[in-house]
Amino acid sequence: MSIKRFKPITPSLRHRTVLDYSELSDKKSERRLTVALKKHSGRNSQGKVTVRHQGGGEKRKYRMIDFIQNKINIEARVEALEYDPNRTANIALLIYKDGEKRYILAPNGLKVGDTIIVGESVDIKVGNRLPLAKIPAGHPIHNLELISGRGGKIVKSAGSAAYLQSKEGQFAIIKLPSGELRKISQKCFASLGQVSNPDWQNVILGKAGRSRHYGIRPSVRGVAMHPNSHPHGGGEGRSGIGMPGPKSPWGKPVGGLKTRKKRKPSNKFIVKGRK
Repeated sequence: MSIKRFKPITPSLRHRTVLDYSELSDKKSERRLTVALKKHSGRNSQGKVTVRHQGGGEKRKYRMIDFIQNKINIEARVEALEYDPNRTANIALLIYKDGEKRYILAPNGLKVGDTIIVGESVDIKVGNRLPLAKIPAGHPIHNLELISGRGGKIVKSAGSAAYLQSKEGQFAIIKLPSGELRKISQKCFASLGQVSNPDWQNVILGKAGRSRHYGIRPSVRGVAMHPNSHPHGGGEGRSGIGMPGPKSPWGKPVGGLKTRKKRKPSNKFIVKGRK
């Protein structure tokens, strides 16, 4: 998808860019595959704000995405490519030969009318899904399982792709978008290709109102607050944060403090960290 720009006839249009959705199908979402999406505005079951700067936004419906794709060796035709307001990537509506419809993440290059299939001995083609044991080294993959049979858990955002580096015994060495090298069982399934909508990261909102449409509320800098409201607040003039290192509003060190557990069981699968 390409980026669309505007003539600066108003201040809000001067820097604003949007994605060109002309490649997507001109149809409404599949009603049976959508459910109501309740707004929580960053609050938990007690009504307390646990995630700040969330609230408002346009009304949305959630599209149920098939991350497992467990219809083995049944061909599916791409009926439509659609926009999904709940994620950065586009989605594809599939119609299987038995008549069932499902949504999947659309890989880059997939077109309406293409056929895809899931199985252990399928063609190496964008959109097809097969176990890591059958995928050649160096091929881009997405929607990757971490445990066999549990569905795709990683590499699902717009423009992202992991790469199969090599195979050692029962494991495959995968290079993730973060740069991390990780061992994953060769029995795990992955979809071929890069996730669609790679230009998403280049979009410039251009005005505060677009953030509000996305459900993102304003964020105030800690140094601009009163000292009672934030550890960075107070001081005479622009005195910075006034301490050796940054802290969160609750006084915990941030911006460099490692929060991953040192004895996390999955650490043994990391060959090389992302840093």
